[in-house]
Amino acid sequence: MSDQLRQQALHYHAYPVPGKIAVELTKPADTAEDLALAYSPGVAEPVREIAQDAENVYKYTGKGNMVAVISNGTAILGLGNLGPLASKPVMEGKALLFKRFAGLDAIDIEVKHRTIDEFVDTVANIADTFGGINLEDIKAPDCFEIEKKLIERCQVPVFHDDQHGTAIVTAAGMLNALELQGKQLEEAIIVCLGAGAAAVACMELLIQCGAQREKIYMLDRKGVIHTRRDDLNEYKKLFANNTDKRTLEDVIQGADIFVGVSGPDLLPPEALALMADKPIVFACSNPDPEIKPALAHQVRDDLIMGTGRSDYPNQINNVLCFPFLFRGALDVRASEINTEMKIAAVDAIRHLAKEPVPAEVLKAAGVEALSFGREYIIPKPMDPRLLPRVAKAVAQAAVESGVARIAMPQNYMV
Repeated sequence: MSDQLRQQALHYHAYPVPGKIAVELTKPADTAEDLALAYSPGVAEPVREIAQDAENVYKYTGKGNMVAVISNGTAILGLGNLGPLASKPVMEGKALLFKRFAGLDAIDIEVKHRTIDEFVDTVANIADTFGGINLEDIKAPDCFEIEKKLIERCQVPVFHDDQHGTAIVTAAGMLNALELQGKQLEEAIIVCLGAGAAAVACMELLIQCGAQREKIYMLDRKGVIHTRRDDLNEYKKLFANNTDKRTLEDVIQGADIFVGVSGPDLLPPEALALMADKPIVFACSNPDPEIKPALAHQVRDDLIMGTGRSDYPNQINNVLCFPFLFRGALDVRASEINTEMKIAAVDAIRHLAKEPVPAEVLKAAGVEALSFGREYIIPKPMDPRLLPRVAKAVAQAAVESGVARIAMPQNYMV
């Protein structure tokens, strides 16, 4: 990051008031009568109604529109384990995105703990305050166990965005890229560089969409994850391939897809050159991708490429997903966010990229034209159609899969 951008970022977060979120009132509080209704004695009436029927909490409080954004700061962006307090700017940023893109109120919670069970207990004990729980920036493999335990214990949807948000947006872009390249996911050979939360979730969702597990080669810092290794956790073991291949160069020979969720400049141009005709490369390391787009396009002119950055085409950005996913889930009071809801989000996002792009989106993106093709395989984050399309698809999937607690509102509009 340049010194100028660093100073701009620090100034943005410090002024005119510290932080990025605040609490606003939704009811008048100007008169003695207002205060009597807001607090004592009037507040006793909704208390009694909720005590009689817990579902009334959705009628008389903001629970149904509130998301908790929770982290322990063990995997902050690309910065690593810097602790709960250091994660607070990121969690506030996530809360800002929930409000900006989906009208959801969100509050950040940073948890200090000694064990996984302590973290789980803390979150489970406060979960009923909220309509949903968004977990963020928790290291692997802890994040898998934490999410699993919280889903079992909480009555509201729990979603680790670093896993599933990344996976949903990756799958949406990947299916469109495969269509443009004339390839089928079921037949594709996939190389995944990285074996953390995002990598595992991306590959699992691609399998749900049709990829073949035996055609996926996952690599960690020690090389290819294979069946003869004895140092694999239970999540890496899911992708242990029965192969004699050991290096990136070994597995990328003839591969159709490269997904990078690892670190900068880890895909050498010589390795990219070994891929099959019309390859797809999602180099999603931030801020610097596994291979820079300009270099990648020099090596392969038949390439479709995506990155995690907004200054290159085809940004694989979680904001395309998580605000709208939660909006749909909360609007039907879903008890969880299941595979059906994730795939519904994938389909809604990918199909939107095939439609004409409104002028307001072009203006926000700073371009004159966009149409479905090699440099536009996925919608732009500022596209206002994402909210109604994705939220409705997710809500409908929740109803149809049996995890919604209320019916879809008639003429559902967001």
